[in-house]
Amino acid sequence: MYSPKSLRIPALFLIFSFFIVSCSKDYSEMEDLSNAPDDSEIPEQDAPGDDDANDGTSNEETLELEQGFTLDEGKRFAHLELSDTAYNQFLTGNGDMRGVSNKVYEHFTDDFDFIIILSVESSQPENLYYGLTTPAKNDIEGLGRSLWDNTDAFGSNGKLKTVIHMPRTEYIRNGPFLHEILHYWSNHGLIPTTAGGHWGYSSVGGQLGGFDELESLGDDRYRGLVEGSAGFGTVANGGNSVPYANLELYSMGLIGEDELETVTVAENPQPTSEFGVFTADAINSYTAEDIVAENGVRVPSYQNAQTEFDALVVVISKNGVSDEQLETLNFNLENFARNADPDASWGSTYNFWKATFGKATINFEVASEQLK
Repeated sequence: MYSPKSLRIPALFLIFSFFIVSCSKDYSEMEDLSNAPDDSEIPEQDAPGDDDANDGTSNEETLELEQGFTLDEGKRFAHLELSDTAYNQFLTGNGDMRGVSNKVYEHFTDDFDFIIILSVESSQPENLYYGLTTPAKNDIEGLGRSLWDNTDAFGSNGKLKTVIHMPRTEYIRNGPFLHEILHYWSNHGLIPTTAGGHWGYSSVGGQLGGFDELESLGDDRYRGLVEGSAGFGTVANGGNSVPYANLELYSMGLIGEDELETVTVAENPQPTSEFGVFTADAINSYTAEDIVAENGVRVPSYQNAQTEFDALVVVISKNGVSDEQLETLNFNLENFARNADPDASWGSTYNFWKATFGKATINFEVASEQLK
């Protein structure tokens, strides 16, 4: 059990060694950028010309892997057509993630850290998560869960970290894409939480929720703020509009424990009717030493942790996808993977490189040697 610096010791919390993290409609506790319109302005020279096909179906310059399964000409994503039944199961939270990943490995080599499955819905399906992370393994010590490997069930021979499903292609830009990627590393018991898999009422203040500033209002009442604004989410903080926080960077192996900041966590927190205001029996502090003592040293260490990641994006549909939607997706994937700031049309939205403060990169482009 933790021994926080507080007058009270928090209750035991559950540590799960294996679970699926679903980011439900509660994701919208903060401003929900994931449902915002995607108004990316694709540079004119990259837009399809007048001579391109305009029949509302996927463009013709693709590599056919098999009937109904193609690799886009830009090689940033594959497109898999499913039956109505199989596709609709993804919209009710029962999609066959392993079925898609096993299909992937019939045509691609085992070189991907993440498989990203994107449905093509024009709006957020009712009562469905914004993102679902299904882990294939855990090969990192010191983050609150045991080591295990179930990659063979997904068709991988040990490389695959997790499979992510999001119901809209727009979520690459608006979020919760950064959020879902992070779920491979956190929160699996690294600190106590009342918001399973997320930071809850803590001072982490990052992709998985929490505040970065706390005001005491007296009488065991507190107000959490994020970037100076009152209010915070217990499971998220506004889609891709915030970078990874200090504890998130540590869990990803992008900073060492010498840079890890003290985290405060509310004991027995209860929300009030006022956004961002809650009650708590105590506010407990966990230093870097406390976190490492409870969870162990991170292995691999910061010096040896992976910082370059490869992901395969698989767009699923029933009847094909319009050229416009695929063009926008290509543009957003290119921006998300840039090792620089994204295009100005993204506004204040973060891509992966920027969210990690330039400490890590992600690649979506399929190399020829990754095709079987």
